[in-house]
Amino acid sequence: MFKRVSFYLALAGIVFAVGLVRRQKAFEPPSTPLVEPSSAPYAQTIGARGLVEGVNENVRISPTVPGLVVTVPVKVGDEVRTGDVLIELDARDADAQVRVQEANLVAIDAALKEAQVALADREDQWRRVEKLGENRVVSEDEKQRTLYALRGAQSRADSKKAELEASRALLERAKVQRELLVVRAPQDGTVLQVNARVGEYIALNATERPMLIGQTKELQIRADVDEDNAPRVRPNCEALAYVKGQRDAAIPLRFVRIEPYILPKKSLTGESSERVDTRVLQVIFRFERPQTPIYVGQQMDVFLKGE
Repeated sequence: MFKRVSFYLALAGIVFAVGLVRRQKAFEPPSTPLVEPSSAPYAQTIGARGLVEGVNENVRISPTVPGLVVTVPVKVGDEVRTGDVLIELDARDADAQVRVQEANLVAIDAALKEAQVALADREDQWRRVEKLGENRVVSEDEKQRTLYALRGAQSRADSKKAELEASRALLERAKVQRELLVVRAPQDGTVLQVNARVGEYIALNATERPMLIGQTKELQIRADVDEDNAPRVRPNCEALAYVKGQRDAAIPLRFVRIEPYILPKKSLTGESSERVDTRVLQVIFRFERPQTPIYVGQQMDVFLKGE
């Protein structure tokens, strides 16, 4: 009885193993992709990765001097004009320097006026001595001492004038240092990023810029073409762009220029075949805004017609 049960169990195990092997060998149809993969629109196509930016390129805003942030009057999405205030840094020390230089200027100006009065007195004395010398009323020694006193007064007046000009220059420098604490928009555009907060200290060697602005009314694409395909790119070439994940609508591109310098590739895909030392040729295109929303900094699939 026991041997019969063992025989049936062994037979069932064999049948189960054969069925499992057949199931694993059974053909499974490929799964349908969620997004249609990119396809080449031209017979000779050069694929590139594009980055959307403003027509005048995005401007990374940073102060020329370090300091403590006291005011950030703009926020992301605000439209700014050239000269608008973007960031204000702590200006208490700079204001004090301006007041010190203004006080020095007043003091030196008063000293100059005093030196000019003394010079006028010496000039009057010299004229009197000169007239008396013609009639030999004064000695030659007294005449020489009066002349030397006049020259000394003239030198002191000239020195005070030079000090006054230097003080004015220092005052202008102090005002410039004060103005540098106010970061203004270098061009019209839209605030795209704000990385500065009130109370933070901004250093000159910071890797993250405090602010990013760009013109978003008209956009362009900066396409990165691998250096191996760079010889195939021609000026005024045709090109199409697709929003990542959307293959139903192509965006026609208008050639603008080819950047003459090949740069190291910054955005790596992580593929094992990709090397860190890969370099790219950047080609600039412009395009009309489609109905699909396009944002600055968005990556797009770009296809160039190559030779």
